[in-house]
This record gives sequence, structure tokens and C-alpha cells, in this order.
Amino acid sequence: MTMRRTRGSALLVTVAALWLGACATAGGGPAPAPTAAPGQPGPRPAAYQSEDFIVTFAQPGDTLETLAARHLGGADKAWMIEDYTGLRAFAPGQEVVIPRRPWNPAGVTPGGYQHEPILTYHNLAEQAKGRLVLAAASFREQMRYLKTNGYRVVSLAEFIEFTRLNRQLPQRAVVLTFDDGYHAFKDHAYPVLRELGFTATLFIYTDWVGAGRASLSWAELREMAAAGMDIQAHSKTHADLRRAQGETEAQYARRMQAELEQPQELFNRNLGRRSQILAYPYGRWEEGLLPKVKEYGYIAAFSVRRQGNASFVRPLAGHRSQIYSEMTLDDFVKNLNVFQEENLR
Repeated sequence: MTMRRTRGSALLVTVAALWLGACATAGGGPAPAPTAAPGQPGPRPAAYQSEDFIVTFAQPGDTLETLAARHLGGADKAWMIEDYTGLRAFAPGQEVVIPRRPWNPAGVTPGGYQHEPILTYHNLAEQAKGRLVLAAASFREQMRYLKTNGYRVVSLAEFIEFTRLNRQLPQRAVVLTFDDGYHAFKDHAYPVLRELGFTATLFIYTDWVGAGRASLSWAELREMAAAGMDIQAHSKTHADLRRAQGETEAQYARRMQAELEQPQELFNRNLGRRSQILAYPYGRWEEGLLPKVKEYGYIAAFSVRRQGNASFVRPLAGHRSQIYSEMTLDDFVKNLNVFQEENLR
């Protein structure tokens, strides 16, 4: 379900009317029109601009992408026009109101709030095997569904900026993540992501890196990072990070130093940077773990819990929805709820 619009057409008409009569602003006003014959209206400017908005008129063949490229500096900003107007196509001459900057970074409206799904996968193969090994054909089908139905894959870093109210996300934004560091990501997932222009985050536990043919090596992880994939930490050994029964405080501190700091040293050595984001092994965490996660430099961390994330989610307690091999396409779609209805008036 997409975010419901609360602006009426009357507001847009009023705002547009104000711009049509306005003088130049800091954002640039309409260009002077040639003098018209007495009693005849002058030619209409191609666009009217204010600091916050552009009002223009669609040309034959215009799409969201061409309008965004012309007025916002890049086709990748087409979502801003779609989300603000609620339209995906325009007739020649149709008036189009284009926002020049974010208008709702928190994603909150009187009717509810934006709810970002973060999907997580483990392994892929030609054929499904068990719950966590998804058939490559099913993965391709799911990714093409996202592309065909107007979902926009954003990076985990962009999502974190959203939680800090520093970035507005598309209303139909989705984040993709993969756990552990299986070589099958390079074989089956990466070609599909590259074809569709999608990005993803790989959460790797460092004891598994280069451990055999089934795992990615550091060289391959560098290759994936150079190609636009995000590499983040999943601990050292993939052990439960909660304090074990009977474990002393000193023992727990030493174990967390190994699980949380040693991956940082390996990231620094092999990728040239530390990891800022952590995926909890098995999705398990507790309140006492959070200070240690923060101590070792992680600014965000995620469990595995089937729900989306609002802009006000706790940074070290985010949610990811596991995609299982037995899910049908309809089951997959149920994980894509991007708006939580709630009366906030």
C-alpha cells in the first residue's frame, strides 16, 4: 500500500497560481516572455520556479525520468515527482508540480507513517534446498516483480540516513540484504541485481570468508564493493551474541571483543574501512548487548523480525524480513507493506 496523499488539488492550483504571478525568486523565476500584440496573451514559459517547487508542462513523450533529468538533475530522482503528484504518466501539455527538495523526511502523515521493508536472503542455488536456500529462478522472479511494480531499491546507508531525518526515501522503497557471504551471491544474485540496477548489503561473518568454495573471498568481496554492493559485519563466528547462562562479565566482555572488534580489524585490513552496520546472528539480541555494539563502532544493527521500519525505529534494533524458499510470489509480496495506517490526528 502506498502512502496516502493529503494534499488536495485545490492546494496545487492555488500554489501554481501564486507562482504564475510571482517575480523571480532565489530558485529562479519565469523567463521574460516576448511582448504580445495588444489583447493577445504572451507565450507561456516552459516552467515557473520557486525555491521549493517547479511548475512545468509535459512535452510529448515526457516520462517521470525525462522530467526528473530535465528539472532535478537526474533520472534517478523520478520518484520525487511520482510520490508528490501521485502520477506515473503525463499527457502533453499537462501541468506538473515538481518538488525541488524533500517535503516529508520523516515519512509521517496524519493517516500513518512510511514503513520500510528490509528483506534478507541467505543462500541461492539452481534448486531450492531447505528453507534458507532459495531457487535462483524464484529470486529473479521476486526482483523483477519489484522492478515492474515501481518499487525502488535503496541502500542500507540511505535507510539509516532516513532514520536520522537526513534523507527522504521513495514511498515504495525496499532494502535488500544477504547474510553470511555465500559464493552463490556472486553466481546467482549479483547478475540479476546488476541487470536491474539494484544494490544490496552483504552481511558476512569473518570466519567464513575464504573458508572454502561455498564462501566468498576477501578479493571477491572487494570486487563486489567496487561494483556498488555494500559489505557489512555479521560477527566473527556467527555465534549468539547474547550473554550465555553462567558466563561471567569478564568472559562475556572478552567474547564480545572477539565477535565485534576482530571483524572491524579484518574489514580495515581487507576493505580499507571499518563496518558501521551489524546483523545479529540468528537475529538474536538483548538490551545488555546494545552498549557493546555501540562501543565497537556500529551505528545500526538489525535482527530478523517480520516487520518494516519507520523513520523512528531504534538504530540498534532494526527489523529484517527473512525470505524463505517455500514462499510463493504472493507470500513474497506480503513482505512489501510500505505504509502503516494509523490515525495520528
